Amino acid sequence: MSLGQIIRDRRRERKLTLDEVANRIGFSKPYLSTIETCKVNNPPSDELLKKLEKVLKFKPGFLMRIAHLERMPSDLREEYESASADNQKLRSLMKELVGKGKKTSVASVKRFLARSDPKSAEAGPTISAGRAVPVINKVAAGYPTDFNDLDYPVGVADDYVRCPDLHDPNAFAVRVVGDSMEPKFREGDIVIFSPAADVNNGDDCFIRFETPHETTFKRVFFESKNKIRLQPRNQEYSPTVVEGKRINGVYRAIIKYERL
Repeated sequence: MSLGQIIRDRRRERKLTLDEVANRIGFSKPYLSTIETCKVNNPPSDELLKKLEKVLKFKPGFLMRIAHLERMPSDLREEYESASADNQKLRSLMKELVGKGKKTSVASVKRFLARSDPKSAEAGPTISAGRAVPVINKVAAGYPTDFNDLDYPVGVADDYVRCPDLHDPNAFAVRVVGDSMEPKFREGDIVIFSPAADVNNGDDCFIRFETPHETTFKRVFFESKNKIRLQPRNQEYSPTVVEGKRINGVYRAIIKYERL
C-alpha cells in the first residue's frame, strides 16, 4: 500500500476531512490531496509527515520511514525489503528454537542452522519480499469494457499490492468487476497478471482487444483457425469465440487477493 493511501485510509478512519487536516497541520488542501492520490512530484517533507503522524495518531516515525523507503531507487528498495523479509524469517525461527524458559541443546542449534540455510532441503521455499505491483484499473468479469491504463508508464499507478516471490517487472493488477468469473473470482477481488507467465488452455486470463480498445477477464481456450474461446466460469454466462487477430494481449492470472 502506498504512502498516500495509508494517509487517506487513516484520515477517513478518524472521520476527518481534508479541510480539517489541512487546517491542523498548516498545509493546503490541494497539496494534501495530491499526496493522498500519489500525484505529488516530490515526496512530502519530514516536517509535514511529523505533523500528519501527530494529527492522525500514527506511531512517531511511521510515515517518515515509508516515505524514505519510497525515495529509494526500486532496485535498492527490493534488496532492502528482501533482506527485511529474511530477517523476519530468522527471528521467527529463533523464537521457535529458544521458546519460553527452554534450554537449547547443541543438536537443536544445528537443526535451526540447517533450517535457516536457504540451500537446505529443510528450509522450505525461500521467502522474498517480492515486487510492488501496480493496480492499473478495473477489469470486467463480464462483457468486454473500455480499458484505460490511466496514462501511467509501466510499473506506475495510484495504488500497489505487494506480491511475495513475484519479480516480473511487467506484472500488473486489476480489480474484478461483475460476476461472470464466480465462484472463483468475485467482484472486488484484486488479481495479479504476469506477462511472463505461459498461457495454456483453460487458464484465467486478462484479455486486451486490439479493436475496439476493450478488455475482459475470462478463461481462454485456443480453437482451430486462429480463434479463441473466452469462457466465463459462471455457467449463467455464455462463451464468446473471437478472431485471434482481434486480441493484442493475453496475460495469465497468477495471484488473487480477496476480502474475507
